[in-house]
Amino acid sequence: MAELLTHDHPLPEGACVRVLTLNRPERRNALSPALQEALLAALEAAEAAAHVRALVLTGAGDAFCSGLDLGALKDLSRRSTEENRRDSARFARLLERLYTHPKPVVAALNGPAVAGGAGLVNACDLAVMGAGARIGYTEARIGFVAALVGVFLVRQVGEKRAKDLLLSARLVGAEEAERMGLVNEVCAAEAVLPRALERAAALAANAPSSLAMTKLLLAGVPSLGLAEGLRYAGELNALARTTDDLKEGVAAFLEKRAPRWGRPQGATRG
Repeated sequence: MAELLTHDHPLPEGACVRVLTLNRPERRNALSPALQEALLAALEAAEAAAHVRALVLTGAGDAFCSGLDLGALKDLSRRSTEENRRDSARFARLLERLYTHPKPVVAALNGPAVAGGAGLVNACDLAVMGAGARIGYTEARIGFVAALVGVFLVRQVGEKRAKDLLLSARLVGAEEAERMGLVNEVCAAEAVLPRALERAAALAANAPSSLAMTKLLLAGVPSLGLAEGLRYAGELNALARTTDDLKEGVAAFLEKRAPRWGRPQGATRG
Protein backbone atom coordinates (compact mmCIF):
# COMPACT_ATOMS: atom_id res chain seq x y z
CA MET A 1 0.00 0.00 0.00
CA ALA A 2 1.35 3.43 -0.95
CA GLU A 3 2.17 5.54 2.12
CA LEU A 4 1.29 8.75 0.25
CA LEU A 5 -1.69 9.24 -2.05
CA THR A 6 -2.05 12.06 -4.57
CA HIS A 7 -5.18 13.38 -6.23
CA ASP A 8 -5.65 16.39 -8.51
CA HIS A 9 -8.70 18.57 -7.86
CA PRO A 10 -9.47 20.40 -11.12
CA LEU A 11 -9.57 24.17 -11.48
CA PRO A 12 -10.51 26.23 -14.57
CA GLU A 13 -8.34 26.19 -17.68
CA GLY A 14 -6.59 22.92 -16.94
CA ALA A 15 -5.05 23.94 -13.61
CA CYS A 16 -5.49 21.97 -10.40
CA VAL A 17 -5.01 21.80 -6.65
CA ARG A 18 -3.02 18.67 -5.79
CA VAL A 19 -4.12 16.83 -2.65
CA LEU A 20 -1.37 14.92 -0.81
CA THR A 21 -2.79 12.38 1.65
CA LEU A 22 -0.62 10.77 4.32
CA ASN A 23 -1.77 7.16 4.05
CA ARG A 24 -0.79 5.15 7.10
CA PRO A 25 -4.15 5.23 8.92
CA GLU A 26 -3.29 2.11 10.95
CA ARG A 27 -0.38 4.10 12.46
CA ARG A 28 -2.27 7.40 12.59
CA ASN A 29 -0.18 8.53 9.61
CA ALA A 30 3.09 8.45 11.53
CA LEU A 31 6.01 9.80 9.52
CA SER A 32 8.09 6.76 8.65
CA PRO A 33 11.32 7.35 6.70
CA ALA A 34 9.55 6.03 3.58
CA LEU A 35 6.62 8.41 4.01
CA GLN A 36 8.97 11.36 4.48
CA GLU A 37 10.82 10.47 1.28
CA ALA A 38 7.53 10.02 -0.60
CA LEU A 39 6.32 13.44 0.57
CA LEU A 40 9.59 15.08 -0.43
CA ALA A 41 9.34 13.52 -3.89
CA ALA A 42 5.71 14.63 -4.23
CA LEU A 43 6.63 18.21 -3.36
CA GLU A 44 9.36 18.18 -6.01
CA ALA A 45 6.94 16.79 -8.59
CA ALA A 46 4.32 19.43 -7.74
CA GLU A 47 6.86 22.21 -8.18
CA ALA A 48 7.77 20.92 -11.64
CA ALA A 49 4.12 20.58 -12.77
CA ALA A 50 2.96 23.90 -14.22
CA HIS A 51 -0.72 22.95 -13.98
CA VAL A 52 -0.47 22.39 -10.22
CA ARG A 53 -1.19 25.79 -8.69
CA ALA A 54 -1.60 24.88 -5.00
CA LEU A 55 -1.38 21.92 -2.62
CA VAL A 56 -3.50 20.52 0.19
CA LEU A 57 -1.93 18.23 2.78
CA THR A 58 -4.20 15.93 4.79
CA GLY A 59 -4.31 12.52 6.44
CA ALA A 60 -6.18 9.27 5.76
CA GLY A 61 -8.56 7.95 8.40
CA ASP A 62 -9.30 9.85 11.61
CA ALA A 63 -5.87 11.47 12.18
CA PHE A 64 -3.84 14.10 10.38
CA CYS A 65 -0.42 12.92 11.59
CA SER A 66 0.84 11.51 14.90
CA GLY A 67 4.42 12.65 14.29
CA LEU A 68 7.57 10.65 13.75
CA ASP A 69 7.20 6.88 13.74
CA LEU A 70 8.12 5.85 17.29
CA GLY A 71 9.18 2.38 16.16
CA ALA A 72 11.74 3.92 13.84
CA LEU A 73 12.75 6.39 16.56
CA LYS A 74 13.31 3.55 19.04
CA ASP A 75 15.54 1.79 16.53
CA LEU A 76 17.48 4.98 15.83
CA SER A 77 18.09 5.54 19.56
CA ARG A 78 20.36 2.52 19.45
CA ARG A 79 22.31 3.75 16.42
CA SER A 80 25.20 6.16 16.00
CA THR A 81 25.02 9.92 16.35
CA GLU A 82 25.81 10.25 12.65
CA GLU A 83 22.90 7.98 11.65
CA ASN A 84 20.58 10.01 13.85
CA ARG A 85 21.95 13.22 12.35
CA ARG A 86 21.11 11.98 8.84
CA ASP A 87 17.58 11.01 9.89
CA SER A 88 17.06 14.39 11.56
CA ALA A 89 18.36 16.16 8.45
CA ARG A 90 15.72 14.44 6.30
CA PHE A 91 12.88 15.69 8.52
CA ALA A 92 14.42 19.17 8.56
CA ARG A 93 14.56 19.08 4.77
CA LEU A 94 10.89 18.08 4.63
CA LEU A 95 9.77 20.94 6.89
CA GLU A 96 11.89 23.45 4.99
CA ARG A 97 10.60 22.14 1.66
CA LEU A 98 7.00 22.63 2.75
CA TYR A 99 7.76 26.09 4.14
CA THR A 100 9.65 27.35 1.09
CA HIS A 101 7.64 25.59 -1.62
CA PRO A 102 6.88 28.13 -4.35
CA LYS A 103 3.24 27.05 -4.47
CA PRO A 104 0.86 27.64 -1.56
CA VAL A 105 0.26 24.68 0.75
CA VAL A 106 -2.89 24.35 2.89
CA ALA A 107 -3.06 21.83 5.74
CA ALA A 108 -6.42 20.09 6.24
CA LEU A 109 -6.47 18.82 9.83
CA ASN A 110 -9.00 16.03 9.61
CA GLY A 111 -7.88 14.81 13.06
CA PRO A 112 -5.09 15.10 15.62
CA ALA A 113 -1.78 16.68 14.58
CA VAL A 114 0.82 15.74 17.16
CA ALA A 115 4.57 16.39 17.55
CA GLY A 116 6.12 16.18 14.06
CA GLY A 117 2.59 16.20 12.65
CA ALA A 118 2.02 19.58 14.28
CA GLY A 119 5.30 20.65 12.71
CA LEU A 120 3.93 19.84 9.28
CA VAL A 121 1.01 22.16 10.02
CA ASN A 122 3.39 24.96 11.09
CA ALA A 123 5.35 24.56 7.84
CA CYS A 124 2.23 24.90 5.66
CA ASP A 125 1.02 28.35 4.58
CA LEU A 126 -2.56 28.03 5.83
CA ALA A 127 -4.38 25.48 7.97
CA VAL A 128 -8.04 24.46 8.27
CA MET A 129 -8.86 22.41 11.40
CA GLY A 130 -11.79 20.19 12.27
CA ALA A 131 -13.73 21.29 15.36
CA GLY A 132 -12.97 18.03 17.18
CA ALA A 133 -9.29 17.82 16.26
CA ARG A 134 -6.39 18.64 18.57
CA ILE A 135 -2.84 19.79 18.00
CA GLY A 136 0.17 19.62 20.28
CA TYR A 137 3.89 19.23 20.73
CA THR A 138 4.18 16.22 23.02
CA GLU A 139 7.88 15.44 22.60
CA ALA A 140 8.76 16.30 26.21
CA ARG A 141 6.43 13.53 27.42
CA ILE A 142 8.79 10.88 26.00
CA GLY A 143 12.10 12.58 26.67
CA PHE A 144 12.42 13.98 23.16
CA VAL A 145 12.85 17.61 22.07
CA ALA A 146 10.67 19.43 19.50
CA ALA A 147 13.82 21.02 18.11
CA LEU A 148 13.10 21.18 14.38
CA VAL A 149 9.40 21.79 14.87
CA GLY A 150 10.16 24.55 17.37
CA VAL A 151 11.96 26.62 14.73
CA PHE A 152 8.72 26.98 12.76
CA LEU A 153 6.48 27.22 15.82
CA VAL A 154 8.33 30.27 17.22
CA ARG A 155 8.04 32.01 13.85
CA GLN A 156 4.32 31.38 13.87
CA VAL A 157 3.16 32.15 17.40
CA GLY A 158 6.08 33.90 19.17
CA GLU A 159 8.28 32.81 22.07
CA LYS A 160 5.80 32.98 24.97
CA ARG A 161 3.18 30.83 23.30
CA ALA A 162 5.83 28.47 21.95
CA LYS A 163 7.17 27.99 25.49
CA ASP A 164 3.66 27.24 26.73
CA LEU A 165 3.11 24.61 24.06
CA LEU A 166 6.56 23.00 24.09
CA LEU A 167 7.20 22.93 27.85
CA SER A 168 3.70 21.80 28.81
CA ALA A 169 3.51 19.24 25.96
CA ARG A 170 -0.26 19.69 26.15
CA LEU A 171 -2.78 19.11 23.39
CA VAL A 172 -4.77 22.13 22.25
CA GLY A 173 -8.34 22.10 20.96
CA ALA A 174 -9.40 23.70 17.71
CA GLU A 175 -10.77 26.96 19.15
CA GLU A 176 -7.63 27.64 21.19
CA ALA A 177 -5.44 26.69 18.22
CA GLU A 178 -7.24 29.30 16.12
CA ARG A 179 -6.87 31.96 18.83
CA MET A 180 -3.14 31.22 19.10
CA GLY A 181 -2.65 31.47 15.35
CA LEU A 182 -1.72 27.81 14.89
CA VAL A 183 -4.52 27.45 12.33
CA ASN A 184 -6.44 29.93 10.19
CA GLU A 185 -9.93 28.49 10.39
CA VAL A 186 -12.02 25.92 12.27
CA CYS A 187 -14.97 24.12 10.69
CA ALA A 188 -17.01 20.94 11.06
CA ALA A 189 -15.00 17.76 10.63
CA GLU A 190 -16.76 16.76 7.42
CA ALA A 191 -16.06 20.18 5.89
CA VAL A 192 -12.30 20.24 6.51
CA LEU A 193 -11.09 18.93 3.17
CA PRO A 194 -13.69 20.80 1.05
CA ARG A 195 -12.89 24.03 2.88
CA ALA A 196 -9.14 23.51 2.51
CA LEU A 197 -9.68 22.97 -1.22
CA GLU A 198 -11.67 26.22 -1.37
CA ARG A 199 -8.89 28.11 0.38
CA ALA A 200 -6.27 26.56 -1.90
CA ALA A 201 -8.29 27.36 -5.02
CA ALA A 202 -8.65 30.99 -3.92
CA LEU A 203 -4.87 31.25 -3.53
CA ALA A 204 -4.33 29.52 -6.87
CA ALA A 205 -6.35 32.21 -8.64
CA ASN A 206 -3.49 34.65 -8.05
CA ALA A 207 -0.32 35.01 -10.12
CA PRO A 208 2.03 32.03 -9.59
CA SER A 209 5.20 34.12 -9.60
CA SER A 210 3.65 36.59 -7.13
CA LEU A 211 2.83 33.75 -4.74
CA ALA A 212 6.31 32.26 -5.04
CA MET A 213 8.08 35.56 -4.46
CA THR A 214 5.77 36.50 -1.59
CA LYS A 215 6.67 33.24 0.12
CA LEU A 216 10.37 33.99 -0.41
CA LEU A 217 9.86 37.43 1.11
CA LEU A 218 8.04 36.11 4.18
CA ALA A 219 10.60 33.36 4.72
CA GLY A 220 13.59 35.69 4.48
CA VAL A 221 12.59 39.03 5.99
CA PRO A 222 12.08 38.06 9.69
CA SER A 223 15.78 37.25 10.08
CA LEU A 224 16.97 40.52 8.49
CA GLY A 225 17.57 43.96 9.92
CA LEU A 226 15.55 46.90 8.59
CA ALA A 227 18.05 48.10 5.97
CA GLU A 228 18.92 44.60 4.81
CA GLY A 229 15.24 43.64 4.70
CA LEU A 230 14.41 46.65 2.54
CA ARG A 231 17.25 45.82 0.17
CA TYR A 232 16.01 42.23 -0.16
CA ALA A 233 12.42 43.41 -0.66
CA GLY A 234 13.60 45.91 -3.27
CA GLU A 235 15.30 43.17 -5.26
CA LEU A 236 12.12 41.10 -5.25
CA ASN A 237 10.09 44.17 -6.17
CA ALA A 238 12.31 44.85 -9.17
CA LEU A 239 12.23 41.20 -10.23
CA ALA A 240 8.44 41.09 -10.03
CA ARG A 241 8.22 43.96 -12.52
CA THR A 242 9.92 41.87 -15.21
CA THR A 243 7.74 38.75 -15.01
CA ASP A 244 5.29 37.55 -17.62
CA ASP A 245 2.71 37.31 -14.84
CA LEU A 246 2.88 41.06 -14.21
CA LYS A 247 2.48 41.80 -17.92
CA GLU A 248 -0.52 39.49 -18.09
CA GLY A 249 -2.03 40.81 -14.86
CA VAL A 250 -1.82 44.45 -15.93
CA ALA A 251 -3.19 43.62 -19.40
CA ALA A 252 -6.08 41.66 -17.91
CA PHE A 253 -6.94 44.50 -15.53
CA LEU A 254 -6.91 47.11 -18.29
CA GLU A 255 -8.91 44.86 -20.62
CA LYS A 256 -11.39 44.02 -17.84
CA ARG A 257 -10.96 40.25 -18.13
CA ALA A 258 -9.72 37.41 -15.95
CA PRO A 259 -5.96 36.85 -16.17
CA ARG A 260 -4.62 33.75 -17.91
CA TRP A 261 -1.57 32.78 -15.90
CA GLY A 262 1.20 30.84 -17.55
CA ARG A 263 4.18 29.03 -16.04
CA PRO A 264 5.69 31.03 -13.16
CA GLN A 265 8.58 33.17 -14.32
CA GLY A 266 11.45 34.76 -12.42
CA ALA A 267 10.98 33.10 -9.00
CA THR A 268 13.45 30.57 -7.70
CA ARG A 269 13.56 28.62 -4.49
CA GLY A 270 15.88 30.17 -1.92
